[in-house]
Amino acid sequence: MATVREIAGYLEERVPSSLKLDFDNVGLLCGFPEREVSRVLVVLDITQQAIEEALSLRAELIVSHHPVIFTPLRRVCTDTPDAKRVIALLQGNLSAICLHTNLDTLEGGVNTALANAVGGEELEYTPDIGCFCRLPEAMPLSDFLAQTRTALSAPDMRYYDAGHRVEYLALCGGAGGDILYEAAQRGCDTVLTGEIKHHQWIDGAELGLNLIEGGHFATENVVMPPLAEMLRQGFPEIDVCLSRLQGPLSRGFGF
Repeated sequence: MATVREIAGYLEERVPSSLKLDFDNVGLLCGFPEREVSRVLVVLDITQQAIEEALSLRAELIVSHHPVIFTPLRRVCTDTPDAKRVIALLQGNLSAICLHTNLDTLEGGVNTALANAVGGEELEYTPDIGCFCRLPEAMPLSDFLAQTRTALSAPDMRYYDAGHRVEYLALCGGAGGDILYEAAQRGCDTVLTGEIKHHQWIDGAELGLNLIEGGHFATENVVMPPLAEMLRQGFPEIDVCLSRLQGPLSRGFGF
């Protein structure tokens, strides 16, 4: 049976930490490197709910996108949510491997999965995070919104209609509103990302772009099945489980 360390090494070969952005924290962040693994839970976020789900599955390892330790921990006490999660992992004999911006920047990672979900072709990648793609045929924005909402299982989507049909897109899973500036330079008609800041809505509208905010969770969770498949290919003897419980926490009101 493979150990946590061996699984971390396998993932490092395929999703190198050298691809991460400078501010990030990735890799084996918590746990027991020499523990053998029979079951893995794959989730976007290591929440208390995810930890409880892993324990109920009798998993030894959680592989996530967002780091369970992101900002430095100055105290490890149960009165802060981030430290409480680390304590719960260790008390449950669970390890955590996190692939964040290295999975974002990877060709074949988050944005490839996002492009595949919305039917994008002819992918072009940016030096940082994000990609550009084309639809097989241009379509009305309303049709693309309906298609994307279904493909991403996105409960709430916000958008700005610049009056263009959708054909050439800029995509960035998560908080990727900054991609709109390169999108305008490239001649894209539409930007799809997880979060758009207030000033980016204004800038994007004035640049004449359709803007779609699909939700941070929805635009990144699409990479969980490919990540699980990567683990299954490397370790066919291990039971790799996708979370059945995790979903976006926020909901829109009055839509």
